[in-house]
Amino acid sequence: MRRGVALTGKLAAAIGLAWILGGCRQAPPQPEIAPFLYVLGTAQDGGIPHAACTCTRCEAARRDSRLRRRVASLAIVLPSSRRVYLVDATPDFPEQLAMVGDWALERTGGVDRSPLEGILLTHAHMGHYLGLAWLGFEAVHVRGLPLYVSAAMAEFLETNEPWARLASSGNVTLHVLEMERPLPLAEGVRVIPFLVPHRAEHTDTLGLRIEGPRRTFLYVPDTDGWENWEPPLEQRLAGVDVAFLDGTFYSTDELPDRDARSIGHPPVVQTMGRLDGLGAARPRVYFTHMNHSNPLLEPESPARRELERRGYGVLEEGRRWPL
Repeated sequence: MRRGVALTGKLAAAIGLAWILGGCRQAPPQPEIAPFLYVLGTAQDGGIPHAACTCTRCEAARRDSRLRRRVASLAIVLPSSRRVYLVDATPDFPEQLAMVGDWALERTGGVDRSPLEGILLTHAHMGHYLGLAWLGFEAVHVRGLPLYVSAAMAEFLETNEPWARLASSGNVTLHVLEMERPLPLAEGVRVIPFLVPHRAEHTDTLGLRIEGPRRTFLYVPDTDGWENWEPPLEQRLAGVDVAFLDGTFYSTDELPDRDARSIGHPPVVQTMGRLDGLGAARPRVYFTHMNHSNPLLEPESPARRELERRGYGVLEEGRRWPL
């Protein structure tokens, strides 16, 4: 028995030596190189907890940071080329920039003046562009960061301070998107912007079709009711694998002192009723941009259970979606 053990040990040592001499050491883990979407936030513009709100959900989020939700944003991450594009610049911009730092920054211990490859802006409501303030002289002081915007958004930024100074000082460069025309990024990823109806106090509003080598996503965090869409939502969903849609309100009776219909978002119950009829043709649908009043924020709520029973989901911060 001992002789057998000794022979086995010698054999193992010989095999190990041959492995090393032959240059066959076990390969180190390979870094992630396939492009993906990274969810940086899923809350309505005011975030959760919401300012000046003492509702049960907001107070709970103040006590427990795990219940907090950052403002809706996505990152398009291209790891092999270390490129990161943000969709919208929210009031939570510093934290969301840190979330993508492993892919976007060379960790040199200094300040990176080019932390992103670019930012795509959907519109000029507070939760979608106020984060631009961190790009200027007082904070990151980026150099020539591309902003991809509609023509109306470009005019708004160029004619209103402090945003105009970002362009005149060379912190950002404005690139006007052509609607329905693909914007190639890299690694087989492209973004197709299109107009969606929404309150146009300052600019128009964009939705994005994000196409990758393996999957296609539709991102529409803000819109008026689906009945105002032309072409209709169902047509926009053709060829889409996963859709992230406006889920600001679950129903129109959530706000005790405001009529949710006046704010201009389709309630989730209406969206589900519309899309249920698509059957097997319906892509996977997840709701985002949720207001602090939305019962979907509670995993055990009747609303959440009903949503999941019908085959829909709630978008979760921190999740990665392969493109």
